Amino acid sequence: MMANDLNLAQFIGRLGRDPEVKYTSAGKAVCNFSIAVGESWKDKATGEKQERTEWVNLVAFERTAEIVAEYLKKGSQVYVSGKLQTRKWQDKEGNDRYTTEVVVHQMQMLGGRGEGGGKAGKSKESATESGVDEVLGTDDIPF
Repeated sequence: MMANDLNLAQFIGRLGRDPEVKYTSAGKAVCNFSIAVGESWKDKATGEKQERTEWVNLVAFERTAEIVAEYLKKGSQVYVSGKLQTRKWQDKEGNDRYTTEVVVHQMQMLGGRGEGGGKAGKSKESATESGVDEVLGTDDIPF
């Protein structure tokens, strides 16, 4: 890898469902969640407004995972920053599967009360992951 390579992804979006937190056999929290991010434009041919939504799969570890699970819920607006990662796993039939997701390094809740701001209704909570780069062993992956 070259010294000037960059793996950084940043998104602002809304959660499509409540986050799911699980714990590794070592007791470390792992939280999976996804956000909808969109774009809109005016169709040049028809002049009509067009929209497209993309879903971004995210995973947070340790304290950030716990904060996400405690304060975010379906509909919450959030800013996330992290690195893009693809991992290989096997389904119940033993077939190889691949999942591409953003490993969250930083998260900040956006919006105010009543906008899915979480259990405590805080509008500007943030978390920065320490130890995100720790490699989990195969036995530690809870899913």
